[in-house]
Amino acid sequence: MATPEDAGLRKERLTIETKNVERMLLPAEARTTILSKVSRLGAEYVGLGDVFGRILADDVVASENFPPFPASTMDGYAVVADDPSPWREIVGHQTAGYIEEMELHLGTAAWITTGAPIPGGADAVVPVEATEVSDGHVVIVDHEIRSGDNIRPIGVDVAAGTVVLESGHRLGPAEIGLLASLGIDPVRVARRPRVSILSTGNELVEPEQSPGPGQIRDSNRFSLIAAALEAGAEVIWAGHGADESRELERTLTERMSKSDVVLTSGGVSMGDLDLVKPLLTQLTNVHFRRLFMKPGKPLNFATLGDTLIFSLPGNPVSAIVGFEIFVRPAVLAMLGAKTIDRPRTRVRLRQAIQSADRVEYQRANVSVTDDGLLEATSTGSQASSRLASLIGANALLIVPADAGVLPAGTEIDALLIRQISGEARPGI
Repeated sequence: MATPEDAGLRKERLTIETKNVERMLLPAEARTTILSKVSRLGAEYVGLGDVFGRILADDVVASENFPPFPASTMDGYAVVADDPSPWREIVGHQTAGYIEEMELHLGTAAWITTGAPIPGGADAVVPVEATEVSDGHVVIVDHEIRSGDNIRPIGVDVAAGTVVLESGHRLGPAEIGLLASLGIDPVRVARRPRVSILSTGNELVEPEQSPGPGQIRDSNRFSLIAAALEAGAEVIWAGHGADESRELERTLTERMSKSDVVLTSGGVSMGDLDLVKPLLTQLTNVHFRRLFMKPGKPLNFATLGDTLIFSLPGNPVSAIVGFEIFVRPAVLAMLGAKTIDRPRTRVRLRQAIQSADRVEYQRANVSVTDDGLLEATSTGSQASSRLASLIGANALLIVPADAGVLPAGTEIDALLIRQISGEARPGI
């Protein structure tokens, strides 16, 4: 039977948990919390034609040598290297795709094409440009021949029994080509996380609609769809929810039951119609609600079983930056990717920037200078509603809190979110 002391302990524990949830976390603390809740997904077999960008679920071990035979690396003549005479009788032609029955010896040669098997007895290939042909004979012209010249040995590219690709590797064109050359089809890859995306707010209308008074078009949903796909997720649902508690609860409950990740934008601040925040408290296990960062202070993270719920702010830049810093690494961790983080590097400021009272992720373009240094140029106003600050940006500068004005030439850390170009471009 519960006692007043038990009730007091429960109340005290609830107070402590509430304080922990409401505590403003540093980005690094939030990331650690999120990754501690990630469960790696299962695997599935996918055909080679559809595996681009997927993550390997297992190490790939070569079951055979590649190439499986010694092959010529160029067009020319297969010969015996230590033949003292420059004159060789042409006794055959070896092209790619089959093996000609012939055996070379001193005084003979065979025409051979790139990739063709080396005839028996031959141990070198002389390039065609180093020869002259006359009356069925080939003459080697001023060319030193060594055994093994222009021959690709058995297994030189891939030896049987070696690990050629490790689990967690993302498959690009070269990797897919290698798998094809080894006869691996289909490929066992990580299942894509199923992601649902919900934009909230009575002020939002669809992009094709003309906004009425006080309304704006929904941009977050489409930005987050693109970001989720780029990270390797499968977007199974995306929609808009009005600021009505019962309907929003129904939608959230349904999406959490069918998704590995649920992303919401808006409804997590302090307003009367910020309904996502109290609904998460009611329906899920909330781990934090506020971050010591800019943009993106009111970012909620919760779980329901193995489902991760990220409630991002409604401001467009805040939503995208929050995805980059927290959601993208979580998605890649679910996939078992070897690398879950964007590259991080030191850059030099091209102009002075002002720090904020929190850790700030400022949008910038990083380029390589003539002296080989990485230099960062701001994309302009850093307002969290200004999506244009991300246009032309390939980096997020990590600006320390309360650092005052950082003058031009200061070196700071940056996350590279896109490829570095040779020349900086200003924002729109």
